[in-house]
Amino acid sequence: MPFSHHSHSGQFCPGHAKNSLEEVIQTAIAQKMQVFCLTEHMPRGKEDFYPEESSSSEDWHVENEAAFFAEASRLREKYASQIKLLIGFEIDWIRPKSLQLIQASLSRLPFEFFVGSVHHVHTIPIDYDTAMYNQARDVAGGTDERLFEDYFDSQLDMLQELKPLVVGHFDLIRLKSADPNATFTQYPGVWDKIRRNLQFVASYGGMLELNSAALRKGMSEPYPKEEICREFLSMGGRFCMSDDSHGVEQVGYGFRQVLEFVDRAGITTLHYLDISKGEDGPDSRFPATTIQSVSIEEIKKVPFWQ
Repeated sequence: MPFSHHSHSGQFCPGHAKNSLEEVIQTAIAQKMQVFCLTEHMPRGKEDFYPEESSSSEDWHVENEAAFFAEASRLREKYASQIKLLIGFEIDWIRPKSLQLIQASLSRLPFEFFVGSVHHVHTIPIDYDTAMYNQARDVAGGTDERLFEDYFDSQLDMLQELKPLVVGHFDLIRLKSADPNATFTQYPGVWDKIRRNLQFVASYGGMLELNSAALRKGMSEPYPKEEICREFLSMGGRFCMSDDSHGVEQVGYGFRQVLEFVDRAGITTLHYLDISKGEDGPDSRFPATTIQSVSIEEIKKVPFWQ
């Protein structure tokens, strides 16, 4: 797993992450990663600022995005001989206005992809803290089952509107639930919605990220759970790797455990994003961005594990 498709820095995600963008990249290089994707959060409307962002403005977030892109471009050139960096961003699918904001980011700067994520249900953050999760659950009807259903319905809306090349932490909704390690199949209605979403991602060729952040947050499996991975595999689905790092201490975190998980889940091939000037990629919005594949057996031989 010398690849990660999802990362953040304290420089451009203040209050939420640590360290400069350059320090994060230097750590990835020291770990002998081959591809590392830079994906700071998109600008959101003020009504969706997190508590630590309350003193900032919408204009500041747009300026921060531009500064991130400029610095990422500079660092990509500086470290071009040592690592391949792709410049993207992570979306927030929150309310109808979200689509307009995402399209604005795509129109302002020549990003190379984005991570399609859902962090809110009924406009309430579901991974920030337990109190907010419980608030969203109450709005959904008072049970994890109802909230799970609403989450996967919102995720489908995002998938259908945006068809992201990388689908971020597919089952993030379990993080603050009563039992984050429980099977989704205990709720037939939820499982049907999961399968429906997976089929849609498979239909347009998107990739689910195997996101190791779940491990550092105390869960027994990365996002998504093994049962979801096996289901997606049966549909011909593709997987990529992400550490979802929020600073140097989390770069590459848990990748050895994820390698073991990959074997258990029966995944024999991983995919990763690349930039190619000689061929068109699968997404016309990002013509130079291609998807490459590598076998797990080849991955096990790379210097990263040393």
